[in-house]
Amino acid sequence: MSSQPDSAATPAPDEPSLVHPVTPGPQLLETAAATLRMLAEPTRLNLLWQLAEGPKTVTELTSAAGVPRTVVSQHLAKLRLSGLVDTRKDGRHVIYSLHDGHLVRLIRETINHADHRITGEPTHD
Repeated sequence: MSSQPDSAATPAPDEPSLVHPVTPGPQLLETAAATLRMLAEPTRLNLLWQLAEGPKTVTELTSAAGVPRTVVSQHLAKLRLSGLVDTRKDGRHVIYSLHDGHLVRLIRETINHADHRITGEPTHD
């Protein structure tokens, strides 16, 4: 057994952590609720699911979502303004990506949770 601390539980001071010991106060709860409200729309959740797989252009997201480009653009604007997605330019293309790994895990867990509810697969810890 190693006497070294678990690096995921105890990150170096300049490294981000996966889990933060927090006590939810009003501001934290409102910020979390705002994030969940942004996820609470099927098209946006689909776009975020696509971005959880990696950065994509509007064209790629439009194809994957199966909705008009204008709809995708409107949802991406909301996601960008809410701080959930980031953009970068690559020539004439705008590349969208999720803001951080917490969102990747949140979206994947949300979809997996829904899959368990629909399929009846047993729950797990």
